[in-house]
Amino acid sequence: MPDKLLYEQDGHVVTLTLNAPETRNVITDRDMMDAIAEAFERAEADQSVRCIVLTGAGKAFSSGGNLRHMKDKVSIFGGTTLEVRDSYKAGIQRMVRTVWNCEVPIIAAVNGPAFGAGCDLTAFCDIRIASTTAVFAENFVRVGIISGDGGAWVWPRQIGLSRAAEMLFTGEPIDAQTALEWGLVSSVVEPDELMEKAYALAERIAYNPPRQLRLSKRLLRQGMTARLDDILELSAIYQGACHQTDDHEEAVDALLEKRDASFTGQ
Repeated sequence: MPDKLLYEQDGHVVTLTLNAPETRNVITDRDMMDAIAEAFERAEADQSVRCIVLTGAGKAFSSGGNLRHMKDKVSIFGGTTLEVRDSYKAGIQRMVRTVWNCEVPIIAAVNGPAFGAGCDLTAFCDIRIASTTAVFAENFVRVGIISGDGGAWVWPRQIGLSRAAEMLFTGEPIDAQTALEWGLVSSVVEPDELMEKAYALAERIAYNPPRQLRLSKRLLRQGMTARLDDILELSAIYQGACHQTDDHEEAVDALLEKRDASFTGQ
């Protein structure tokens, strides 16, 4: 069987492709959830990786949960209340924690519909670029469940409480243009331009020193829940470390000498 998730690296950019187009890239199958978590752990452990692009194979980004498994009450949907809880924690919740905590900047190239858990997966990425064919739906209530993977936590932080509530309470989809107006995505492009746009942005990010990129992302994450005084203290500590690096010296020299910098992660 083909890999459910493709891991490809070109220079400092890793592309992760959800590769189950026959199911519109459902992500609640155990092997898919494990593959996603392990891929992000692998990328974070590799200091040569400076940016990740996440996309889907075929016409959909991800249809989210496996409805057949819901109907048959198997995989993470089967068992007693406590067994379902344990399955969620070990499966879909482990996956989103790994994505959210990954220190490498992540771009979601949303090539088509992103529903349910697939929609939440885009929200746990740092930047979203949408094809004109992209559709976003928090449609959990439409199948008689709730977002079990942290959607209620992440969506207000991405688009505000009122719009997050509208998405979660109605379960209705929003198109790419609405997602742009709401600030969910950075840009909307034609389908044949999506990956080109995503890679161009990834290369702009990957140009920069890798450790400073990861520290910048960590500060953004901490800043979403921490007090200003705590972020200022953490920033001062990180800044002290950055000033000691070879990449800091290279960046300053390159600017003064009006040339491109060459960073090593040291």
